[in-house]
Amino acid sequence: MSIRLLLADDQALVRGALGALLGLESDLEVVAEVGRGDEVVGAAIEHGVHVCLLDIEMPGLDGIEVAARLTAEVPGCRSLVVTTFGRPGYVRRALEAGASGFVVKDTPARELADAVRRVHAGLRVVDPALAAESLAGGANPLTDREAEVLREALGGATVADIAAHLHLSPGTVRNYLSAAIGKTGSSTRVEAARTARSRGWI
Repeated sequence: MSIRLLLADDQALVRGALGALLGLESDLEVVAEVGRGDEVVGAAIEHGVHVCLLDIEMPGLDGIEVAARLTAEVPGCRSLVVTTFGRPGYVRRALEAGASGFVVKDTPARELADAVRRVHAGLRVVDPALAAESLAGGANPLTDREAEVLREALGGATVADIAAHLHLSPGTVRNYLSAAIGKTGSSTRVEAARTARSRGWI
């Protein structure tokens, strides 16, 4: 019986290339492709998918959020993050969200196919170099609220904008930003947000 796959990536060319490579394997079958994170759960249910291959950065929902939703809503379906963004913090967050594996897009086709099989079998697969970096980098020091505020700051939002969007007082937002700036060793909120992003914390 073939392992039924869903490919989720906002770049059609990447989806096509992954589909062509994995389709060469006799025991793997690509049954669905989507370009948005918020389309994954519905498509996984509709097509009886066994393993979802998820990019990190997609419109709608990112791959880490999708992995969490799949774990909660489609427990029989496993997820494997396949991304260009091999940031150590992403590895930890993806696994904590319920992803069964994390590899980068330049993984050789044979290794990727093997990773799919192992994830389907209930094993955990993580790119060795990223696993080592993730362990060396330690845990994400940011609280959920600090990370949320930094995500808003990343786009250049003002304290007032962040406060309004997150339904917080400006003083509370400043406190979260101050804590995040200290934890990232930065001097401004934008620098803190960029540092957190580069480490995969947000």
